[in-house]
Amino acid sequence: MRLDALTEGASIALWTIRDNKLRSLLTILGVVIGVATVMAMASIVQGIRQQIVTTLEVVGPTTFRILRFFSQTPLNPDQLPREVRIRPVLRAVEAEAIARLPEIQYSAIWVQVFERVEHGPVRTQLVSVFGADERFMEILGGELVTGRLFTTAEARSGAPVAVLERRAAERVLGGLNPIGQTVRVGGRPLRVVGLYAKPENIFEAPGTPEIAVVAPFETARRSFRYDETNALIILAKPRPDVPLSKAMDAATLQLRRMRGLRTEDPNSFDMITSEQILGIFDRLTGAFFLVMIVLSSVALMVGGIGVMAIMMVSVTSRTREIGLRKALGATRQDVLWQFLVEAATLTGIGGAIGILLGLGLGQVLKGLLGFESGVPVWSAVVATGVSVGIGLAFGLLPANRAARLDPVEALRYE
Repeated sequence: MRLDALTEGASIALWTIRDNKLRSLLTILGVVIGVATVMAMASIVQGIRQQIVTTLEVVGPTTFRILRFFSQTPLNPDQLPREVRIRPVLRAVEAEAIARLPEIQYSAIWVQVFERVEHGPVRTQLVSVFGADERFMEILGGELVTGRLFTTAEARSGAPVAVLERRAAERVLGGLNPIGQTVRVGGRPLRVVGLYAKPENIFEAPGTPEIAVVAPFETARRSFRYDETNALIILAKPRPDVPLSKAMDAATLQLRRMRGLRTEDPNSFDMITSEQILGIFDRLTGAFFLVMIVLSSVALMVGGIGVMAIMMVSVTSRTREIGLRKALGATRQDVLWQFLVEAATLTGIGGAIGILLGLGLGQVLKGLLGFESGVPVWSAVVATGVSVGIGLAFGLLPANRAARLDPVEALRYE
């Protein structure tokens, strides 16, 4: 009996939609918008997270970073709080000392600036320029396409040389052979000695300048203005047989010794691992996603109210039908079930349309933002459940009203 009622309720709902197309469309529009928004937001969050995970996988889960002061938002270098000002600026000699530790495989100080790259009349937008050492590909990954990396001597002397990222070189130099060309980075001439291809998404999030140039640290330090708090970082990686915690402890002890810190003194630097970065990102995107869910819920709520309104109208217009069904033996439970199924069918159709729209938006976002991942499956499942749940929740009042009608009074209704 329940299956028959389910089929009957769904067929009546479809009949209602067919006979009242505009009213039904406006009713489910809020559900469509809400579901599509939820899926689009889930696609954005999933895509950005995949970007970060890919980056951390290439950099390596054991790579840790040493900062002057860690803040989830960049600090204003002109208005640093006292707790930051009293901390020493990171120095190259500290990175070199950490690199000599038996627990450490790699350690170097890097600086990141954002400049334009020029060659003749061609000029890029702001791109990311790293000042690093000659072993930078151990961190960035990728492969050397042509030419060479800068040498240890060039890195130590601050020679005006650079390695360009392949796509940046194509935009700036076109079909020219990049090796030996001189490009201006932030107005400073640098001779191109190599071309490398970076893995996708390394150190990049959507909307941030892409990596285009890697120059020796000394070259970048002398050539560009940079923020000593936010731009400087020591990257370190333990040896394969050394646990991350042991390597970090060794680096911490070395820095404390070099800075003359006593046992009771707190660290005058911060360390952060790839897992911590991902955890922070998860919290930030979690808050962002929560806000989007709340905003989407408004549309879903509007859709639910619309469903309730159309079902109330439906109950009123079908009063005689309800009375006749009750007179023929239909119970209150049968009538209640029929109208609940109708409401769920309406919102289910809206949810299905919203899912299709959300999938389309997900593909568009994937293409525009360069995401590797599409719309997560769980968002479609949640969206479907929510849309049907809204139909059941907001259809309960009109369904209960229909079920409570007195059959005699209903048959007299005109």
